[in-house]
Amino acid sequence: MFDNGDVTSESPVRRSRIAELVDWSASEAPSAPREAPGPASVMTPEGDPAAVARREFAVLLGEFRRTAVLVPLDAGGDLWSADQNGVRWICAFSDEEALARFAEARGDGEREWIYRTVLGARLLDVMVPMLPGPAGVALDAGSEDGTLFPPVAGIVPGAVAVDLGGVV
Repeated sequence: MFDNGDVTSESPVRRSRIAELVDWSASEAPSAPREAPGPASVMTPEGDPAAVARREFAVLLGEFRRTAVLVPLDAGGDLWSADQNGVRWICAFSDEEALARFAEARGDGEREWIYRTVLGARLLDVMVPMLPGPAGVALDAGSEDGTLFPPVAGIVPGAVAVDLGGVV
């Protein structure tokens, strides 16, 4: 079970569905430290890049949920978002420098960017469900460190999650 992205020992571990979307090759996957065996630990089989990716994503998701991020506002004062392939993405940035790099890359570096500071958990749990259709969060879009938090169970509330057709 995940509690704000952290694995708890009270229930069996539930893996995020998004992890199944990751197709890592063994050379791309970073190595994870092995844990001591025990009922509360999650053993990551050595050489299993999908398991490593799932574990790392769960840690990243937990960190994002606990972190305040910057979300630019559009001309109407709403959170700035972009539509790609039928998914609405709330654009969030880890800091002002990341937002400035994004603005420069878009050719909008000279304009004033008004933004709000929002907790990652609030974006995923409150703001995403308010948007029409499937929605997620794009953190630091356009950068090498950019991350997507897509509209799937385990990331956004189940009521607004996209059904991946049995992928767990």
